[in-house]
This record gives sequence, structure tokens and C-alpha cells, in this order.
Amino acid sequence: MNNEKPIIVLEKVSKSFGGFTVLDKLDLALEKDKVNTIIGRSGGGKSVLIKHIIGLLKPDNGRVLIQGQDIVPMKERELAAVRRRFGMLFQEAALFDSFTVEQNVAFPLREHTRKSLREVKEIVDAKLASVGLSGMGGKMPSELSGGMRKRVGLARALAMDPQIVLFDEPTSGLDPVMSATINELILRTQREFGATCVVISHDIVATMKTADRVYMLYDGKIIASGTPDEINRWDDPVVRQFIRGEAEGPIKVN
Repeated sequence: MNNEKPIIVLEKVSKSFGGFTVLDKLDLALEKDKVNTIIGRSGGGKSVLIKHIIGLLKPDNGRVLIQGQDIVPMKERELAAVRRRFGMLFQEAALFDSFTVEQNVAFPLREHTRKSLREVKEIVDAKLASVGLSGMGGKMPSELSGGMRKRVGLARALAMDPQIVLFDEPTSGLDPVMSATINELILRTQREFGATCVVISHDIVATMKTADRVYMLYDGKIIASGTPDEINRWDDPVVRQFIRGEAEGPIKVN
């Protein structure tokens, strides 16, 4: 275990929608300078969990601490300052279709800094190079493959040199070769940029290749946490069924 305090901590976090409990007194501590991957079924609350981490949702009960600060009682201005520590790669990259690649990557810099046009251009070029897209700044998103769009999204997520980068289903919809490329970029994000990575995924193969720590969300709680090897050996029928991708077991298909 890392001797440093966890960078993100959720304490007894509960969230319900219309009487349906999504998070149920959930406890979670994510390690600094690691690739932390949260696995679980589609529709099982992983995206709701991420939205609590960045303050887009407030829990019905519980605390959410980012680097020791409880963000739950914060006003929007305070939350905005906390969110600048984050970069996020959305599931569908969420690029602005009317912007060029360069304009997409530059967007957070132009919104949140007073850097000159030359400084912005230098940063954008460096971030595009870091994801293997040198010389692509003039392209439109419509001209890019799904994998290239995700790489542009990652370049934008890294533009502000965030301390924490969130990846929402980063390999969803990609072929195995492009998935491997994205997995390598996640590892590089942690190693080269020194960011703490939080990955939401149900891609078990990718998780086992990239994660330092794995956390399984099921029925509103974290029911298992450990290294990939520890999760693979976890003695719980729910965890085993999910990891192995078996139809038969305690997890029922609705």
C-alpha cells in the first residue's frame, strides 16, 4: 500500500433516485499516483459514483474528500476550483464537433487561463504529440476514427496538467488493437504525467493489464478491492462470476 493518504475518499456515501438506491453507505479510498479502476455491471452506479467525485452530484448522506477537503458542502465557486485539479476523458470523447482538434484541446486553456495564443499553441502541440496525434490539429472530429477521437479527448483532459484524470469506459466501442493503444495511454498518463488515474470500466481484460488497484462496485457498495492478482483470487461468488464473465451465478441478468 502507498504510505501517503488516499487522494480521494468517500465515506458512507448514499444516493437514491426515486426511491431506488444506487449508492448505499459506500466507502472508497483511492490511492495517489496509481491507476485505480472501478469495475461493475453496466447501470450499476459507476457513473453516479464518478459524478460524486467531481461534485456534479451531492450525496444524500456521507462525505466526499478530495485531497482531504470535503466537497459536499462546497458552493459552486469552490467546486470549480477543485474541478480544475481533474481532467476527464468521457466515454464518447465529448468533442465539440464544430471545433478543430486544436481548438478542442485548447478549450480548457482558453476558458481557465490567461496564457498567450503562442503558449496555448505550444501546449496543444505537446499534448497532441503525447497521444500520437502530431500534425492533426487542423482536422475536424468528423474526420477522425473513434480511437483518434478518444486520444484527442485525452489530450484535452491533460491540457491543464491535472492531478487526477478520470476515464469513463475508455475502451468502450473500440477494437482490440485500439483498446490496447488506449490502455497504454492510461499507463503513460500515470507514469509520464504523474497523474492519479481513476478508470470506470467493465472491460476485465483491460483492467487486469492497467490497474494498480481494482475496486468492484455491486449493489451500491464496494464489495472487493485489491491488486489485479488479489481480485482474480477473490473468494466471493459475485466477484468470481463477474471477473470470469459467467452467465450462471448470483448476478442475475434482468
